[in-house]
Amino acid sequence: MKALVYGGPGKKSWVDVPEPKIVHATDVIVRVETTTICGTDLHILKGDVPAVEEGRILGHEGVGTITEVGSSVDSLAVGDRVIISCIKSCGHCVNCTAGLYSHCLGDEGVSGIGWIFGHLIDGTQAEYVRVPYAENSLYKLPAGVSDDEAVMLSDILPTGFEIGVQYGKVAPGDVVAVIGAGPVGLAAITTAGLYGAATIVAIDLDKNRLEKAREFGATDVVDSSASDWKDQVFALTDGAGVDVAIEAVGIPPTFGMATELVRPGGHVANVGVHGKPVELHLENLWIQNINISMGLVNTNTTPMLLKLVASKKIAAEKFGTHHFTFDQIIDAYDTFSRAAETNALKVIITR
Repeated sequence: MKALVYGGPGKKSWVDVPEPKIVHATDVIVRVETTTICGTDLHILKGDVPAVEEGRILGHEGVGTITEVGSSVDSLAVGDRVIISCIKSCGHCVNCTAGLYSHCLGDEGVSGIGWIFGHLIDGTQAEYVRVPYAENSLYKLPAGVSDDEAVMLSDILPTGFEIGVQYGKVAPGDVVAVIGAGPVGLAAITTAGLYGAATIVAIDLDKNRLEKAREFGATDVVDSSASDWKDQVFALTDGAGVDVAIEAVGIPPTFGMATELVRPGGHVANVGVHGKPVELHLENLWIQNINISMGLVNTNTTPMLLKLVASKKIAAEKFGTHHFTFDQIIDAYDTFSRAAETNALKVIITR
């Protein structure tokens, strides 16, 4: 089969590799029909994730059809169309039973981490993929949900919702600022309304992404290159600051922006993946009773989000802006990595 293989920092190739095989009784093999690229894949290619070894097949998002099942798999069958979750879950360890799938203690990969596809085991940017703990790590697709919609439920929609909206404790009537209107930031914007946010402010440098943010539910947009960006946000809050500031970029300046915008007693929800240390001004924040949260997505809300996508309450297909076939995956990476020029959000890669 063909797969996108990591060859070390800055190196990737679409090459022939052996097809995956069932290893454990809880495994299934999925024929990947649609996949996409995540910002984390770009971090890996920069060498920011040293746990990823050369020769690893990248990717942790996908939709496909089951072609083989392990001997202990009962609730899935050959021919089932499924979403491949970016997080595996054994379903029975102390963390999984608490809903903390991101820290599954199952023995696949490294104990204590749920993100293994394209990280610790071979991933989804391939024609076939082995899925461990399949009954807890795959979601059957109902009729009427397209691949373009479904692949957004592998990662970005649950990430924006869980780590941004839920961890940020968005409540009815809140003013929410989302810093960074990339795919995950837009996912936070489009799901913040589920919890009743009254005002959702998108903050970004990219004018195209600010326009997109309005399509996804932002009530207001602020260009962070403006000298008065902070005043513009405060003007929307009667000068009090926002109730929830969601950081969806992953660099020190944007985290600093989030802490500057939040009101006393408010929440900063860090969703961005940071590759460098961030300065935390506790000398100022402690007296403001600020709550700060962060984390790796659990994907325990995926079934609920899937129902909303199926009922067209979430327009997941709007995230896909560019389409490629598997043999164009190198071009897809080029387009995605130059998002500021290409206006790419999520690139859809299909057979």
